[in-house]
Amino acid sequence: MDYTLAALKIFGSQLAGSTEAPSSEGSAPAQMLFSIRFQRAWMQGVLLSANYSESGEARLLLDDGSCVADLFLVPKEGEGRLWRAGMYVMVIGAYISGESKDNYPAIKVHKMVDLSAQPDREAMWYMEVAEAYNFFYLPFSAASPP
Repeated sequence: MDYTLAALKIFGSQLAGSTEAPSSEGSAPAQMLFSIRFQRAWMQGVLLSANYSESGEARLLLDDGSCVADLFLVPKEGEGRLWRAGMYVMVIGAYISGESKDNYPAIKVHKMVDLSAQPDREAMWYMEVAEAYNFFYLPFSAASPP
């Protein structure tokens, strides 16, 4: 994982437009979206379900308002916290295209925070995604040829 690459603040439906980034010597596999190389996605939404295995791994479904995304949580990342359906969460993790069983965008969770108690969480998230697109992603898109 290349942590010098930013985690894109995006809606799950936007991940469908990503493509495999051209590889270069010494670089980890990555995706391209808005002409930006990335490996991690930052999403927020409501958990629809949380299924835990005996080993402590979990498969969660997140609805971000644009689509449903698959979240894969390893025991180390979920330690000390039981995630349940109905919680509003922020998730940052590796975008793992092609890993979902149901053709949803898939994220291997690195960080997850319960934002359920924040009253304006959803409105603020939509504004953050729009702001990131307008100030960061759109200029890159416009600067690179199709």
